[in-house]
Amino acid sequence: MKYDTNNTLSQIDVLIRSRYPVIYITTWEEERVLSCLRGLFNNYRQKRKLYTWSITEGLGVDGTGAQDKTMDLSNTLDHILSSDEAAVYILKDVHHFFEDKQVIRKFRDIYNKLRRTYKNVIILSTKFEIPGDLNKEITVVDFPLPSLKELEKKLDEIINTVKLNPEITVNLELETKEELLKAALGLTLNEAENVFARAIVKDKVLDKEDIQEVLFEKQQNIKKTGILEYCQVDEKMEDIGGLDHLKEWLKKRSKAFSFRAKQFGLPSPKGVLLLGVQGCGKSLCAKAMASIWNMPLLRLDVGRVFSGYIGSSEENIRTVIKLSESVAPCILWIDEVEKAFAGMKSSGASDGGTTSRVFGTFITWLQEKKSPVFVIATANDITNLPPEFMRKGRFDEIFFVDLPNEKERDIIFNIMLKKYKNPQLINPTNLRVLASKTDGFSGAEIEQVVISALFDAFDGNSHLQISHLAKNIELTVPLSKTMLEEIEKLRHWAKYRARPSSIQVAPAQSRRSPSDLLS
Repeated sequence: MKYDTNNTLSQIDVLIRSRYPVIYITTWEEERVLSCLRGLFNNYRQKRKLYTWSITEGLGVDGTGAQDKTMDLSNTLDHILSSDEAAVYILKDVHHFFEDKQVIRKFRDIYNKLRRTYKNVIILSTKFEIPGDLNKEITVVDFPLPSLKELEKKLDEIINTVKLNPEITVNLELETKEELLKAALGLTLNEAENVFARAIVKDKVLDKEDIQEVLFEKQQNIKKTGILEYCQVDEKMEDIGGLDHLKEWLKKRSKAFSFRAKQFGLPSPKGVLLLGVQGCGKSLCAKAMASIWNMPLLRLDVGRVFSGYIGSSEENIRTVIKLSESVAPCILWIDEVEKAFAGMKSSGASDGGTTSRVFGTFITWLQEKKSPVFVIATANDITNLPPEFMRKGRFDEIFFVDLPNEKERDIIFNIMLKKYKNPQLINPTNLRVLASKTDGFSGAEIEQVVISALFDAFDGNSHLQISHLAKNIELTVPLSKTMLEEIEKLRHWAKYRARPSSIQVAPAQSRRSPSDLLS
């Protein structure tokens, strides 16, 4: 089902006509929702008076002053119970009062008594928080953010207004206007209006350059959550040595979110799980993907999802999902995902089932999501991941990222010597020797060898030499030696359960001396 404003209003309409007593709408846009509801109720053959309540204004007919003794929510609920008129009561920010046992009881009374009347209560709140006692009494509706059509209407209003000002230039071709509106998807109507106005005031011009202004507004919204991080990326696939199978798979899907792909009948890819040895390029791949796909990269710190307040963790994961979908198409990156859900098995005893509920919400979304959010999850230890997480349908593919083979190490040394401004050492002989002497090294360990060698050269007031690299290769104890058993176990698991990201390599054999490298 396509979720937009009209569909949501139709859903609310059905609930009202079916005499659902209490409806809970989560939204940041009170005025927009009220405007939509006014239009909905005006079409009813059985006219219903619309009341609104807030702690600052009390209860009153929508658009008028408050009545006596209704600043108090408990008194307002008594009034709703005793009134005989057909009406819809819209109560704002009621979730702050759900610690009051009397309020909870009165909502249960409302549920029981309003089912046979033409009265309904609608709760408007920025977040979903209800006590367990009201789980069965309240029906929840998420009011969607403005659609492309609604944003276009608002933009057209602004353009028509500023056209009267000769000092302001509007330079929006049809294609540019569409890009600007797509960039604004995920903002509230007020936020979109503000950012369009700011873009005009900034240089008295509305054009393609203002798309960045809109994207900056989105970044600010993401930062405010404290859960998601908007990552600025400069990495390219050329910065990654090897992983040719994975690169090819990603390249084939780089245009999968385009309009042409939809016309062709391609479904949007769901995501990929990258499992493998630490330091072998999994996180780098996530950043490079965002660059070549030209999509925003959102990093989820799952640790921030979990909160000490009852219900807050579940609300946080719903916020992550809603925010990701509002920014879509985008890439949602979850690094070291096994650490987030390691306590799944003991969740019922250790945290009252919070981890289990958060995990359940997340994997259900992974399975059923229709929005163009591509999820890339990375993991180092497969034993800590719940088996449900890897079931077919959650991800399009599971790739195993192993230690780089000799050819890949040759490429990695080439990349690192260019990165750290020492191209004079790049020649086929040097690269081949360096690659052959670093069997069992990860890409991250090779980078550290180059960095440490640079420090040695700088300290000795000389240019980087092969001898500096040789010394640091000898001093490095690679992870493939210190965690040999764990890596072998991981390889054995992945052999028949995951797709290799490149040609697999054998374990490190023996250490070489600096003299071997220089020979």
